[in-house]
Amino acid sequence: MSEKKLRAAILGASGYTGAELVRLLSKHPHVDIVLLTGDRRAGDSMGDVYPQFGGLDLPDLIAIDDVEWAGVDLDVVFCGMPHGTTQKIVQGLFHKTGHTLVDELIMEHTEDYIAEIKKPVKVIDMSADFRIDDANTYAELYGHEHYAPALQDIAVYGLTEFARDAIKDADLVACPGCYPTGATMALIPLLQAGLINPDEIIIDAISGVTGAGRSLKEGNLFTEVSTGVHAYGIATHRHGPEIEQQLAKAAGRESKDMLVTFTPHLAPMNRGILTTTYVQLTDGKTVDDVQDCLEGRFNDEPFVRVLPDGQMPHTRHVLGTNNVLIGIAADRRPGRAIIVTAIDNLTKGSSGQALQNMNVMFGFDEKTGLDIEAVFP
Repeated sequence: MSEKKLRAAILGASGYTGAELVRLLSKHPHVDIVLLTGDRRAGDSMGDVYPQFGGLDLPDLIAIDDVEWAGVDLDVVFCGMPHGTTQKIVQGLFHKTGHTLVDELIMEHTEDYIAEIKKPVKVIDMSADFRIDDANTYAELYGHEHYAPALQDIAVYGLTEFARDAIKDADLVACPGCYPTGATMALIPLLQAGLINPDEIIIDAISGVTGAGRSLKEGNLFTEVSTGVHAYGIATHRHGPEIEQQLAKAAGRESKDMLVTFTPHLAPMNRGILTTTYVQLTDGKTVDDVQDCLEGRFNDEPFVRVLPDGQMPHTRHVLGTNNVLIGIAADRRPGRAIIVTAIDNLTKGSSGQALQNMNVMFGFDEKTGLDIEAVFP
């Protein structure tokens, strides 16, 4: 790579994931942030929206429809837009940039989003718009047709630790959801190694309130979430099929043949996801085999650490970092194991993983901009 810095845009910068990405990218030695959009706060500075950014030299927020794409020189675009919006925008970006996907892939309802960018760009999407392989499944989950099915065919699912080779050459990376990141990190190697029964997986996950976004919602008010924990989206959460999709690939199955019990919970904390997974070991396998498998798989990973026997992760130990902590315990029932994973939902669960993928795409050291420790206490 040359010494010229990458020119980055963050679409949807006024939300929590956008702000987290600004925090991380602003310290990246190889990136300049040159475009920030935020429709609800258009005209404001990032310092107006988030005072902690008041001392940074950042462009003001503008509405997505007011972007003069022809006048913006970009290398990478991060999308933190609402679900359904990104598909149209990304299809427009790829239309006028010399990308191999040409005019016939532009659908009628995308015309308003066609962008006059003069060169190809890399796109890293933090929404759910390109995570689900099957367009019909996506439509069932998100309530509308997939607006860019041709782009879905080239999108790489960006769970970095398992997709580096594909990410290196990708034009479009779909960052995993926060719950799927925490849930699948430990399960994929175990399924690939044949250590656990694919039909006996139960996942309980607890998330901080930022996972619901920054828009005003009654269920996210302080009095609704403080001093208690509650389950939600039982058997209906959209991340369930995403988890099953990735685990099915690891198990060598079709997605329709993978069924996981997944229950999310909301806790009165700002950030973090603690995932507790219950698995049945295959015949002859032990918890020691699980420990050895995960230690061997993640020993050289910069952001994933398997804790010693008897230790369990806490969300506060990953606060503000791109780290993943994994703890393993034997169930009191023979032949079963309990796996606990901790991540920060805004960092490894979204913006940090997006930056990790950018580093892979552009050939930077993977830890660049992410080599930080948790803030504790």
